[in-house]
Amino acid sequence: MEEVVSFINGIIWSKALIFLCLAAGLYFSARTRFMQIRGFVEMCRLTVQGEKSDAGVSSFQALAMSMAGRMGIGNIAGVATAIAFGGPGAIFWMWVMGFLGASTSYVECTLAQIYKTKDAEGRYRGGPAYYIEKAMGLKWYALAFAVATIIAAGFLMPGVQANAIADSIINACRGGALCGPLDGQFMGLESVQALKLGIGIVVALLLAVVIFGGVKRIANFAEVVVPFMAAAFILMAIVIMIINYDRVPDMFRTVFSSAFGAHAAFGAMMGLAVEWGVKRGIYANEAGQGTGPHAAAASEVSHPAKQGYVQAFAIYFDTMMVCTATAFLILAAGTYNVYSPVPGGAPVFAGLAGVAEGAGYAQAAVETVIPGFGAAFVAIAIFFFAFTTIMAYYYMAETNLTYVNNNAKRPLTVLLLRLGIIGMVIFGAFHNAGMAWALGDIGVGLMAWLNIIAILIVQKPAMLALRDYERQKKLGLDPTFDPDALGIKNADFWRTRKLELSRSE
Repeated sequence: MEEVVSFINGIIWSKALIFLCLAAGLYFSARTRFMQIRGFVEMCRLTVQGEKSDAGVSSFQALAMSMAGRMGIGNIAGVATAIAFGGPGAIFWMWVMGFLGASTSYVECTLAQIYKTKDAEGRYRGGPAYYIEKAMGLKWYALAFAVATIIAAGFLMPGVQANAIADSIINACRGGALCGPLDGQFMGLESVQALKLGIGIVVALLLAVVIFGGVKRIANFAEVVVPFMAAAFILMAIVIMIINYDRVPDMFRTVFSSAFGAHAAFGAMMGLAVEWGVKRGIYANEAGQGTGPHAAAASEVSHPAKQGYVQAFAIYFDTMMVCTATAFLILAAGTYNVYSPVPGGAPVFAGLAGVAEGAGYAQAAVETVIPGFGAAFVAIAIFFFAFTTIMAYYYMAETNLTYVNNNAKRPLTVLLLRLGIIGMVIFGAFHNAGMAWALGDIGVGLMAWLNIIAILIVQKPAMLALRDYERQKKLGLDPTFDPDALGIKNADFWRTRKLELSRSE
């Protein structure tokens, strides 16, 4: 079974998918005339503005909800792994992917806004399944995306994040400094297993408090926690760079020179730097994977392009700030290893002997500043990163379940989903998550293939919306959306809204 799953996973997450994401980013950047540069000021302005309503959340809350899904354990462990296998130059190519991915995020999130609808309870719903059906007219294609998302986000990936929380806390407890000795038994279980089970139960209970409150509570929680956890992590990276200020110039030189094969030690790794940097960028910012559009559709805006701008900024924030903070934290402290591109060869760089690639690099970096606290700080960061990601997974799964239910109110199916994700959190924290990682990657990979192909086909409405938004801004207006004037069909929500506004006037 493991061999079959690994084989399928290797096909789905082959270099073809990486190339497709990179090509889509290049194409959409050209088609939008690099809106991620021209519209940067507008992105920042719209991020802090916006309206709430009974049906939708504010633009900032939608940003926080999408960032909750993007900022998972990969922002720490994944970046460290990219450095280990691609060298410091991988960070430059991660930036490139983040820059290009911003345009991809604009397209998919604007499409989600254009084709959003209201469910039986009057809340905004939208995402790839909705715009695949309405813009492409392919119900089976939309159902395939929805089912893949429900399985991956609702039942497979939450356990992986919970396992990372449990492992990080166990690592922080090693030696008995925080939790006492981790030996012996408790209620018939080994102490480590008992502690993992307890962690899983606590995380599950916290998750239940949030998700049983509905989308509004998820949005309110994300609005507070996501900026806080990101700011704390970025601040720690800045502190470490200040303390190691003498290493910072060389760190930047190393990143850029190794990215182009000009570094004495890492020059031979240019191909790996590109591969791992692009791959890390795709995994981190998730542009094109179809995750961000679910939260984007929930926002209350007067024009779909507004949320497209905001979600383009989300890519910058995730890649250029959070992932970069992890990279600089590790590189400035010198607490990393770079493996040889030749199998069995000696390490190209060994700054942290005996530590495997992953969160341990970041823990060791913090230890150089605050001895004895590095593991605990990173464990806390991983908890917040992973917990908010689980929360975002639930919202994605619930939105696609609503789509499968034809927007009807079926509380039993929602209850089963909630109980299922809570159970998987407990199970994942307690058990080995290796198979769940592989299965979850298959689900997310299928989401990416289905979504990128779809947005390449149905991109036109997003481009029309961008030009319409820019035209109205030049006229000094607060842009509003009229799909009929742009020739956009099946944008039923916006057509109904226009009629309601005309009647009220």
